[in-house]
Amino acid sequence: MELKICHLYPDVLNLYGDRGNVLCMERRLKWRGIDVATTGVSVGEPLKAADYDLFFIGGGQDFEQEVLLQDLNGGKADEIRAAVKDGKTFLAICGGYQMLGSYYKTWDGHQCDFIGAVDLYTVGVKQRMIGNYMFTCDELDGVKVVGFENHSGKTYLGAGVKPIGRVLSGYGNNGEDHQEGARFRNVFATYSHGCLLPKNPALCDHILRTALAGKYGAAELAPLDDALENQAHDYMANRLSKA
Repeated sequence: MELKICHLYPDVLNLYGDRGNVLCMERRLKWRGIDVATTGVSVGEPLKAADYDLFFIGGGQDFEQEVLLQDLNGGKADEIRAAVKDGKTFLAICGGYQMLGSYYKTWDGHQCDFIGAVDLYTVGVKQRMIGNYMFTCDELDGVKVVGFENHSGKTYLGAGVKPIGRVLSGYGNNGEDHQEGARFRNVFATYSHGCLLPKNPALCDHILRTALAGKYGAAELAPLDDALENQAHDYMANRLSKA
């Protein structure tokens, strides 16, 4: 078995060490004897989405998202939309999450139209939503996910798009409806930066199983010793539960 991962804009969208999510997926596959090949695709480089099984898009600042629009409109947006429609697996973080939606409107009224691969939109506000936070993963029987958010955009989900889960501590999508992230077909999108997958091995494996099942029809992952990962997770979960 093998998974081919496409890391989109690795040199531009990499706030708070979001690349660590790719490293985590690679390691958890290799530890199980599953081959993995990761290819970075950046500005000016062609994207042939059919060549990949799993896509990762990290977070970036508003300026960086605007800079990427021209490159996306040069063909990548069509490839990404087709990949989502075909059921390819995506993990998109913060700015990458917003870019999959229809548009981002800044607090002063400037609108950036994005690729519309998922029915959602984002509206900027002056006050940032920042800090460690925790939310459920509904597909994993309410498993608690811990992470770090830092965004000034409030995201709202459209028809047919579900949240990943419910916010237990922090802001999530918009600080209003207690929803966090977006689930559409095989897209996983969230505001959780950096440490998302290393501290949440159950979620990492769920994403990997989704990608493997999309390629091979079914997938079982051998258990790993996640004692250290779970210690990191439980420390933050306990801290946030007492906040």
